[in-house]
Amino acid sequence: MSTRHINAGLWLACGALLFAAGAGEARDRKKPELENRNGVQTRDLDPSQKGIVTGVGIEAHDIQTMTNQMARDMFASGFLNGLGKPPRILIDEQEFRNEGSQIINRRMITQRLMTELNRASQGRMTFVSQRYAGMVAKQRELKRDGVTDVGTTGLTGGQAGVDYFLGGAIMTLDSRDPQSGVIQRYNQIAFELVDAETGGVVWSGMYEFQRAAADDVIYR
Repeated sequence: MSTRHINAGLWLACGALLFAAGAGEARDRKKPELENRNGVQTRDLDPSQKGIVTGVGIEAHDIQTMTNQMARDMFASGFLNGLGKPPRILIDEQEFRNEGSQIINRRMITQRLMTELNRASQGRMTFVSQRYAGMVAKQRELKRDGVTDVGTTGLTGGQAGVDYFLGGAIMTLDSRDPQSGVIQRYNQIAFELVDAETGGVVWSGMYEFQRAAADDVIYR
């Protein structure tokens, strides 16, 4: 066999090894299949139902139940009767205080309540977001300086004012049996719809419940 044939064979062998190594690296880079043989397997849960990790505090199904109830109660109160125009309402977590013992994202409650009210109102009320007041002020300045055009809705004398704002608080009362270790918590979530001109409360609502558990969960 000639030297040329031997060299060609060596090159072919080296190429095959490099290809196999590359294929092996590609397989290694694939996402591995993770197993949780000794733990609880991941499952999808309905947030409107009690989950498998529960304690004595406010949980996902409580937020859904509470905001649905508050939306129904607000419309049933009749405060919209006699108003000539849809009122402007501000719902912001800054006016919704957490005075309880549980750490909770207040915006989860106010955002869902606003979404439910907006869906159910069907144009009978409008909502103002002052969270974006800085961005709105910037856009107003750009329009008036001629940097941008005025858009399609025209200019206004100022940002939208508010007729009513929703305030409220989360409050809790905790107790613990030192012998059994059972923890009991009374949860109270109160809302008030306040006239932004007079300060009068035109509607109020409350959602409350009490739970007890021997081993409470950690809320984050």
